[in-house]
Amino acid sequence: MVLDRLKFIAALLIAFNLINAEVLAETAAYNAQVIVSDFEKPWSIAELPDGELLLTEQGGRLWRVDGMGNKFEISGVPAVYNKSQGGLFDVLPATDFAESGALYIAYAGGGTAANRTTVVKTHLINNTLTETTTLLEVNPDKDTAAHYGGKLAWLADGTLLVSVGDGFEYREQAQDLNSEMGKLLRINADGTIPANNPFADTASRVFSYGHRNPQGLVVDAATGNIFMTEHGPKGGDELNIITPGKNYGWPAITYGVDYSGALISPFTENPGMEQPITYWVPSIATSGLAIYHGSEFAAWDGDLLIGALVDRKLYRLEMDGSTVLSQSEPFPDVQGRVRDVRVFSNGVIYAVTDEGQLYRITRE
Repeated sequence: MVLDRLKFIAALLIAFNLINAEVLAETAAYNAQVIVSDFEKPWSIAELPDGELLLTEQGGRLWRVDGMGNKFEISGVPAVYNKSQGGLFDVLPATDFAESGALYIAYAGGGTAANRTTVVKTHLINNTLTETTTLLEVNPDKDTAAHYGGKLAWLADGTLLVSVGDGFEYREQAQDLNSEMGKLLRINADGTIPANNPFADTASRVFSYGHRNPQGLVVDAATGNIFMTEHGPKGGDELNIITPGKNYGWPAITYGVDYSGALISPFTENPGMEQPITYWVPSIATSGLAIYHGSEFAAWDGDLLIGALVDRKLYRLEMDGSTVLSQSEPFPDVQGRVRDVRVFSNGVIYAVTDEGQLYRITRE
């Protein structure tokens, strides 16, 4: 095993005083166990109050997984538009899930000629979804099967954030407040629109704009900071801290170029447009995003974990508030296109790969 070799090398280094034992304890002393290995294009993970988890597959299936790795398919999932990047995206339990059984699900709705990022509220009863109500359908429709976003997160006030991509061929709409593409949206838990949204009189659901394809979204319960990652084109993946009403620049400013190598914009900054707190050139293809709070890896409090599809790794960003200090690969045994990562309330880390493996990561 890679981990065994690393431990042997680290032991030699400690013996010759070439590495600090405390550093080793936070980087190598872990157990990454594959608890399920046969998911089909898994997309997102969510914690349930009883220690179980939910997992979405892009093709439209939703699973409940218990602590032993047994999986149970949940019926009643809305029909999804499963083509290219379209499909079933995120699942998020309601803040009162233990009492209500309510879930929020994001997916691609519609069809080839007209599709859109969609959010529904539903209820989980005996592995069946019931009482499903549509809360949000992104406006306008698009005819591309790409750049949906589809990540969900709760703010402390009980409102819901929904990330939305630019539709790929509609990138100029990320700067257009008459369109909800290329935006981070905010709604109430019942689908109504908060009166204090920053563009309440014009673009009522828009929280921030100028985004390309947001694939990671997390709210830090300790600080209230909203972290969001988004894919750049060829280069220019970004990590942003979101402030309501701000413009994050795409496609007017970018650190990437088009896939053909053509210039998208000559500018990497512009007055009135926000800078990322870090970016990647070349792209790592950022995916799931989590913030660490917990006792398993206590020294990492406030640090970020980011999946990388192209790099096929799970990265840790050492943070000092809103400043990225360093990037490392703490779990080399986690291999594959890391699609999502979550930190559960007990500090245990879960990650899932496109290859179908669900990892549970703990301290040894």
